[in-house]
Amino acid sequence: MAPPARYCIPGERLCSAEEATAGKGTYTRHGFIFSSLAGSVQKRSEDSGLPVVSVARDTESQLLPSVGTVVTCRVCGINSRFAKVHILYVGSKPLKSTFRGTIRREDIRATEKDKVEVYKSFRPGDIVMAKVISLGDVQSNYLLSTAENELGVVVAHNEEGVQLVPISWCEMQCPQTHSKDFRKVARVQPHFLQA
Repeated sequence: MAPPARYCIPGERLCSAEEATAGKGTYTRHGFIFSSLAGSVQKRSEDSGLPVVSVARDTESQLLPSVGTVVTCRVCGINSRFAKVHILYVGSKPLKSTFRGTIRREDIRATEKDKVEVYKSFRPGDIVMAKVISLGDVQSNYLLSTAENELGVVVAHNEEGVQLVPISWCEMQCPQTHSKDFRKVARVQPHFLQA
């Protein structure tokens, strides 16, 4: 069974120029091969030695997050300065492959930004709606914001795996134990709810 195709975005570093030769849809800079297209990475062996790395556009193009779009993502890690996320949906369309994003502390809320604490806003595993504010680059990922009332955590679970229920813009509660957890809760608009 063939491994799943790896998708890349323009400017993504694919490999060292010592490991392969640049093919269609790629370019070489500073000793590395980069993608010039959004598409699937292909590596084929050549008799002459190094394999050729190329990027092919999909016949059905890969949807990419763009500035101003609302995305749905899963929190995969937090620290005191930011939350790392994997972008799963753009609007209501699922992505073929996930993209990485960052929600910085100053982009979590619109007010009292200096009082925001990341661990009181998100936890790993939370599903968050956010807006893309910058495309960033391959190292810094997409920069996202939850600084609007409609953006923030939409699905969260406690440590026992029970889904939490929103009770205010900054708290969610366990329906079984009634314990409360801090979150930056989204006020979900009806047009975002899918049947």
